[in-house]
Amino acid sequence: MIAKNFHSSSFRDPSGYVFIEDGIIKRVIHPIYFEQYNKLTESGFFKVLFNNRLLIPHQELTYTNEQIVIQPNKVSFITYPYEWSFNQYKEAALLTLKLQKYSLEHGFSLKDASAFNITFHNGKAIFIDTLSFDFYAENSPWRAYKQFITHFLGPLVLSYFHGAQMLKLTSNFIDGIPVKMISSLLPFKTKLNPFLYSNIHLLAKLEEKHNEDYKGTSKKASLSKKAQLNIIESLYDYIKKLELKETSEWGKYYSKINYSDSAFILKSEIINCWIATMKPKTLIDIGGNDGTFVRRINYKIEETLVCDIDNNAVDYNYKTLKINKEQSMLPFVLDVLNPSAAIGLNNKERFSFLDRIKEYAPDVTLALAVIHHMTLSGNVPFDKSAQFFSSFSKYLIIEFPKREDSWVKRLLNNKAEFKEHFDFYNLEAFEKAYSKYFEIIENKAIDDSERVMYLLKNKC
Repeated sequence: MIAKNFHSSSFRDPSGYVFIEDGIIKRVIHPIYFEQYNKLTESGFFKVLFNNRLLIPHQELTYTNEQIVIQPNKVSFITYPYEWSFNQYKEAALLTLKLQKYSLEHGFSLKDASAFNITFHNGKAIFIDTLSFDFYAENSPWRAYKQFITHFLGPLVLSYFHGAQMLKLTSNFIDGIPVKMISSLLPFKTKLNPFLYSNIHLLAKLEEKHNEDYKGTSKKASLSKKAQLNIIESLYDYIKKLELKETSEWGKYYSKINYSDSAFILKSEIINCWIATMKPKTLIDIGGNDGTFVRRINYKIEETLVCDIDNNAVDYNYKTLKINKEQSMLPFVLDVLNPSAAIGLNNKERFSFLDRIKEYAPDVTLALAVIHHMTLSGNVPFDKSAQFFSSFSKYLIIEFPKREDSWVKRLLNNKAEFKEHFDFYNLEAFEKAYSKYFEIIENKAIDDSERVMYLLKNKC
């Protein structure tokens, strides 16, 4: 019997489903998976993965002949593959391979290798699909191998050759980028690379041949465990060495920003003063670049989300997070002008950014050096951006660069032919539009700059 609060993304796995009860995520396990679950539990397999922070821990709530109910630890904000930076994507791929290797060594195998089985939590990638582990059958190939190629290797290799924007293709292909498409998009020279030829181009050829086998005469493949481990090792070694060579305007934003040292420090002090007054537990920084200003907050916030449109900035933030061993910050890629949409069956398998952030309900939103890009680059009226921020922000700390600001001048110069249209870009119009949704608690000019900081409280 399916629960009334059955989770909309949980219908593909016959082994069980996820449901929500009193705001708490729980998972039902069907009898078809009892044998695997019992073995995974009794052998200590799950415990090892829990202790090493590779699999989200769970506690068992009920166990009957009809069903087992478990409750996984809470992940407060789920990010999806198309919101990860390149190195986050790499980490997720390597985690999947680690799990498959460990599974094989202990008599199990991952029955699927979807990138959506992973999210980021407490500073690292973590596997969240408890029911993905099955018994290993002797001489049986990895049934999720092709899925790993379409969900992980393919997107990473496409990004290596064409840039990190290729990772966003995963939002259009929820079941993985078709291997034929991956093959066609790669440079011809990759066909001369034995690794890429065997794992992508040859796979595309075999898939096409298999699709033409209407009589089902293809032989069932056989592969030893040792051979499978060798394949996993080669995949791991190749992906681990992948690095992007692209650069961007925002990757080193703070090294060339038009702030003087004193203005930079004052901006940080203003933020710190307001944050100390509000004492938030959670915060999201929209357009937070590499997390610089969040890291300068003295008050200890339990969890911070830092998103930016630029993959390089997010990547740099994530590398910094790993070096500092920070567990309270979650970086991810987000275009504020085109936030992640709801996708999948009935547009309900993967939730939109706005749905997720509204449920998360951050105590404070930071929007530093964002409004002029939204308004002048994106042609977004103040009323629309105010509506956007008010949909999820209790308190909003927003920075307004005036027309005299060098970045604003640069953006206005790019709009020279529509110069009169942007006459509305000024403090008075900004305050009037935002006052419809927010109460202006305080504003402070940043000395030695053309920028003003605002502390706003949602009227709702």
